[in-house]
Amino acid sequence: MKSLKMGKQIKVLRRRQALTQAAMAQRLGVSASYLNLIEHDQRAVSANLLLKLAEQFDVDLRSLGSGEWGSLVSDMAEVFSDPVFKDHALEEEELREFVSSFPEVARALRHLYQVFTAARDTSQALAEQMHERQDATGMDRVELFSEQVSDLIQRHMNYFPELEEEAERLWRDAELEHDGLFRGLREYVRKRHGIRVRVVTVDRMRGAVRRFDREASEVLLSEGLNYESRIFQLAHQIALIDGSTILDHYTSDRQLTSEASRRLCRVALANYFSGAVVMPYGEFTEAARRERYDIELLCHRFRSSFEQVCHRLTTLRRRGAEGVPFGMVRVDIAGNISKKFSIGNFQFPRFSGLCPLRNVHLAFLQPGQVRVQVSKLPDGTVYFSIARTVKKNRGGFHTPSVRYAIGLVCDMDSARQLVYSDGMDLTQTEAAVPVGVTCRLCPRMDCESRAFPSIQQPLEVDENKRGLSFYAPVRE
Repeated sequence: MKSLKMGKQIKVLRRRQALTQAAMAQRLGVSASYLNLIEHDQRAVSANLLLKLAEQFDVDLRSLGSGEWGSLVSDMAEVFSDPVFKDHALEEEELREFVSSFPEVARALRHLYQVFTAARDTSQALAEQMHERQDATGMDRVELFSEQVSDLIQRHMNYFPELEEEAERLWRDAELEHDGLFRGLREYVRKRHGIRVRVVTVDRMRGAVRRFDREASEVLLSEGLNYESRIFQLAHQIALIDGSTILDHYTSDRQLTSEASRRLCRVALANYFSGAVVMPYGEFTEAARRERYDIELLCHRFRSSFEQVCHRLTTLRRRGAEGVPFGMVRVDIAGNISKKFSIGNFQFPRFSGLCPLRNVHLAFLQPGQVRVQVSKLPDGTVYFSIARTVKKNRGGFHTPSVRYAIGLVCDMDSARQLVYSDGMDLTQTEAAVPVGVTCRLCPRMDCESRAFPSIQQPLEVDENKRGLSFYAPVRE
């Protein structure tokens, strides 16, 4: 975010490294007093100092201006858009200054609001189901834990170098090849750990797609998984066995406040490892650039699903070998967000529904087809995005298939590197679709798709006048 003061971010970085000002100043080649002035935003941060930060602390410079900070500002805007704060409206600049000056307080407020919304939703559900006398003890909000995991991934910019290195070690030790990858992984766990891998019937799996029986030293995979998914699930189990120390390191993060969130984080990071095994970093990055990020071609080459390739594209952050910086979102046909990773100003909402004009919703109108969209945020920033549906069915005739829509988004400069921009004049952005984060935060009052009133303008209802939508004002 352009207006965030960088001194506070450098201070947070220093504390995460457990360094004193004197120790950090020595590594940066400046005096402790000068670093103190920088941290208090009394001195500007020079380009040379930024480069030293990147060199000494392996910092992605883009993350200092976006990443978690941009997400935190967006989250605060969404929190204060709740009607409960209708008498305490804050300007965007005030929110940015608040996050910049008191990031830990902002995170605490976000957590408090998550607990509040969870309690509010639970009480509503209890009221609706009271006549069934349903026990409330099982109604704990999983969303609260998953958001903590999403925050951790966002802070690391969805790049975990230790897991990348572990995946590369596995390829060397197991002498893996793309042809016969499943066979190679199966032989690896048999020889190294004495674990047998078997594919068994859906009925025997009792609703699971993967089971690990430690006593029997056996991994069971469902026959309902296709070949690519079997590889992915077996690599996931290897991550839990071989990469346990790495997973423990990340899941010890103090912002994971419960055992449930720590276990969810292990699952998410083991999935990351699976993607790194199926699509090795160097080979995949080179192929993505050469094929101009043609996802279908990458799916065929690496025997992966559309969703797996999209997720892998968001992880290409290795210094000196970066790919196009992508954000990603996954929604179901009801608009529920089940996976998200934001970039820059293009944030995905945490507590409410996604803007209905984004093409990830429109993808359901043409299942299996890639839809392209150029969109413009209220601040004038223009982004390029693609979206396509995916279908999942891991059972038989009586098991319903589930459709999701996957959306990828990048900035307009990067869009030129994508095959999906061929034939488009990216310099002409007048026809860009005007989108927002979510209705309550969007200042566009002339939107026919508006589902809720904006916090930026009081709702005025005149029974004798009708605007473009119920919440759109009518000009006199």
